[in-house]
Amino acid sequence: MMYRAVGSGTQSRDLKPWMIAVLVVLLLTVVAVTIGLLAHFLVSRPTMAYYHGTFKISDLRVRNNSGQSSTYQLKDLREMSENLVSWVDEIFIDSALNKHYIKNRVVRLTPEQDGMKADVIMVFQFPSTEQRAVKEKKIYSILNQKIRNTRALPINASSVQVNAMSSSTGKLTVQACCGKRVIPLIVNRIMSGDIAAKAAWPWQASLQRNNIHQCGATLISNTWLVTAAHCFKNNGNPHQWTVSFGTTINPPLMKRNIKRIIVHERYRSPARVYDIAVVQFSPRVTFSDDIRRICLPEAHASFQPNSTVYITGFGALYYGGESQNDLREAKVKIISNDVCKQPQVYGNDIKFGMFCAGYLEGIYDACR
Repeated sequence: MMYRAVGSGTQSRDLKPWMIAVLVVLLLTVVAVTIGLLAHFLVSRPTMAYYHGTFKISDLRVRNNSGQSSTYQLKDLREMSENLVSWVDEIFIDSALNKHYIKNRVVRLTPEQDGMKADVIMVFQFPSTEQRAVKEKKIYSILNQKIRNTRALPINASSVQVNAMSSSTGKLTVQACCGKRVIPLIVNRIMSGDIAAKAAWPWQASLQRNNIHQCGATLISNTWLVTAAHCFKNNGNPHQWTVSFGTTINPPLMKRNIKRIIVHERYRSPARVYDIAVVQFSPRVTFSDDIRRICLPEAHASFQPNSTVYITGFGALYYGGESQNDLREAKVKIISNDVCKQPQVYGNDIKFGMFCAGYLEGIYDACR
């Protein structure tokens, strides 16, 4: 008996060696092109670059009869910082690097015997392919040339230095700048204040017990807050307190446990003098656009009557009301102590170390 092989009816044909070789070459070519395009994208895409610039500003203070310069006032330093930021902006916006320039931050002003040393962080966006030394040289050249050709600020051209920073150090330095917000401050004077925009007050915090807002607090470092001592008159156990950050109580942007509460040693409730406390929390926060520390004023700083200041908080909008879920803000004026101490205003309640802010007609304040 003979058997016939059973098949599918089609004959299989093996690929010839030259066909296999062509397919392998094509496959390798596709892989190589893909890797090349990916590498080109990763290498040439723009990256943030940070540069530390320092220069010396000649002494602008008025000299007295003995030839000594007057001391720098807080308002002078603030004005100088704002002028420097605007000046550096103008330099690079009107330069060959205008498409790469992002922003700058004045991180330190150091008074010296014959002037002021300024430390400025400049932020650019460059293709990764451009050499670091070349970019640094370009920035220095533009700064140096503009300084020599301008009289806007009396800067010593020979004092100019520019050094590249690592991305991590530069980013942390810019974000850690105290008192800097990423959005412009626009506050209208309306009843009960405005709801604050996201990141408008990145140093604002909420102290809570059982997830209920009790007091506002201000971030002064990555682990410490300053607040009112009377917040803890009924409960000073740190383990029963938490702090949240962000412009809403619920949901919070970030939450931390309270580790330590230090009330001013001379505070005695119900008196209002020395009503201040510092609070330590854990773990520390990382500064970002939404969370930053505030600048603390110098001990001798003075606040002039009729100056504009801002109040923020989650407090009730009327007496006996509930706390607000959204952070609110309002613009008020400083009232002179002579006016505030009048019997029909606050009288003897205003003590040393206090000042008044608000409106005598009582539009709104920060007391609730």
